[in-house]
Amino acid sequence: MPRQAPAAGPSLGEWLRTPRPEAGPGIWRYGYRPRPPEDPDRLDDRQLLGGAALMVLCGLLLWSLCWNGYIDFWVKPLEWFTPDSWRQPGGDREAFVRAAKIYEYLFTLVFFSAVIWMARGREIWRRYVRPRLRGPGGQERTGGGAGRPADPAAAPPGGPADPALWPQLRAVGEHAAADRLTAEIHGGRMNDVDYVRIDRAWQAVRARYEQLPAFAEAVLGRGAAAFAHPSGDRDLPVRAARHDLLTGQVRLGAAPEEERNPYAYRGVRLALEPALLSTSMLVVGPSAAGKTSRVVRPVVESLALQALAGRAAVVAVGTAGAGLGPDEAYDVVIRLGDPGSAHDLDLYGGTDDPDEAAAVLAEALVGDAPGGPAGPGGAGGFGGEADTRRAATALAQLIGPHRTAHGRFPSVPELRELLDGVPVALAALRQACEAAGDGAALRELDARERQSGRPGDPGPLLADRIALLDRPAFAGFFATGGTTRPFAMSDLAHPLRVRIDLPERGHAEASRLLARLLLAQFTACARDRDERSLFACLVLDDAAHTLTPASVRAVQRLRTANAGVVLALRSLDEVPEPLRAAAVGAVGCRVVLSGVSTWDGEVFAQAWGREWVKTEDVTHNPDFSGGTLRRALRGIRTLFTGVRATTRSVTVRTVQRERWSASDLAHKVPPGHAVVSLTTVRGEASPPVLARLGE
Repeated sequence: MPRQAPAAGPSLGEWLRTPRPEAGPGIWRYGYRPRPPEDPDRLDDRQLLGGAALMVLCGLLLWSLCWNGYIDFWVKPLEWFTPDSWRQPGGDREAFVRAAKIYEYLFTLVFFSAVIWMARGREIWRRYVRPRLRGPGGQERTGGGAGRPADPAAAPPGGPADPALWPQLRAVGEHAAADRLTAEIHGGRMNDVDYVRIDRAWQAVRARYEQLPAFAEAVLGRGAAAFAHPSGDRDLPVRAARHDLLTGQVRLGAAPEEERNPYAYRGVRLALEPALLSTSMLVVGPSAAGKTSRVVRPVVESLALQALAGRAAVVAVGTAGAGLGPDEAYDVVIRLGDPGSAHDLDLYGGTDDPDEAAAVLAEALVGDAPGGPAGPGGAGGFGGEADTRRAATALAQLIGPHRTAHGRFPSVPELRELLDGVPVALAALRQACEAAGDGAALRELDARERQSGRPGDPGPLLADRIALLDRPAFAGFFATGGTTRPFAMSDLAHPLRVRIDLPERGHAEASRLLARLLLAQFTACARDRDERSLFACLVLDDAAHTLTPASVRAVQRLRTANAGVVLALRSLDEVPEPLRAAAVGAVGCRVVLSGVSTWDGEVFAQAWGREWVKTEDVTHNPDFSGGTLRRALRGIRTLFTGVRATTRSVTVRTVQRERWSASDLAHKVPPGHAVVSLTTVRGEASPPVLARLGE
């Protein structure tokens, strides 16, 4: 049992009053204090401490000589400023003794102050003592809470700028609503999610002031529970990371004080936020390196909290038991292949357009198919963007008439039969289209029948791929004619929290197909959203074999749609070789964990580029200087030691060097660390920073 209770965190009022100054991309802004400008004349540790020790020893020696009477000039000022009568026989001896004592104290203070100043005591305090009193982001270690900053720039409690008093509401005359919310804060009935959610509702009211009475009525009636999430949840069951919802940041790790790190990022904490995730993120690291627990899980948790605050929508995709959070932290949990799953997935993404549905489905089915010479039957050699378009055309020629005839898209078994060209299924579809009187649908069927059986026809390959989903484990999924509407990516116009568990065990290829399908659906729906105030994010805990040329281009276009994806890979080998450099370049945030191979490191080293650095070249040449005696002594030394005397010359040059080389990424990143580079949607980028994850 612990000896004492854990330190409590700051209260909501203190959390609100903590300053959050502007900082560089990825810097944790809660209580952040910028570092002073870098000193170009900065001494290294050995030079600073060695010089200070030498200065202190010299000062003590000089003080000893003065105190023991070997040096007497230091007492001259006392004789200048005291009356001569005090030192003569019969004078005021006590006054002289008191004056001498005071003078000794003043001289000692001035003397050792000068010694400390010459020993650079201020620099030693700033470099070694003060960091021990602060946390890694400039946060003082005080007794009022774990990591709570003590910054005089914080808003004073009870002042007109105190955010806990809701001054924005008082400015428009809604004092009753402000008093109610202030009482909720002081009473401990409001948390950070409540504050951010109500503040977001207030921001919407500012744009339409006619809604102000309804806003005030909701606040007065429900207090901190006003404008709650449709699920009724006001917080997550558990938090595994440190969050700051005012800035939307989640803490990722801490950058150590190392020479490899840029000066502005040394000793600070790193964080992620929607402004960074909008550029998408790629996480690469081997198994057990911490991709899920230290990177993916905090991101998903942060987006789930922001969804409760009405600011984001998140879809987390992983295998069963991947550790993406408990079921209670989500609104929709889809367990594909599990008969006990309460929710289903829309195979067509919720669209009503057959061409759009066919394009997305074709990207999932054949987007990763390798190219090659066509084999017998026309199914071989399928691959490439042109063939993907042909596959989309073939799918549209079937699902379009089926929707016309039946008012819905075909289910998985129906689509497989149509792609296989089963005569009974095609005849039934033709008969239904004739009954509907749609000539365009009949022409589409005629075109499909003419193309079937020809060399290069995509139908057989599409049928083989869709057969991966036509298994007994998926019998109850992807239904298109049920009474309940399954989840579709088009639902991300609402602040939803969705988790999709893929059946990796026993259905690995089907899981990869579904991951490609979800990525294609997300990129298509995120770009076409009418309401883009919500940040939408798709998180793939295992993105192996999901990237295609079309999806890489689609990821780049998400920046303008207030959306992003998080892709986690064990290695870049899980991405087709022609796409590796493009995939790394398509994302703005890159996280490389310890244990990657040099082949993966080479791609990231090229992406991060080079920088100008100063290097020293040391040259050793044989020493032939001096006279006969010196040369003889050097010869005797060489005879006994076997080391020839040399002269040393140093050449300083400015050259370009890789920020992080492939060898450094593979061998110089300690366990539990990662090299992180971040980019905002405005183009502000951070250099690659070595960080300890989870701090």
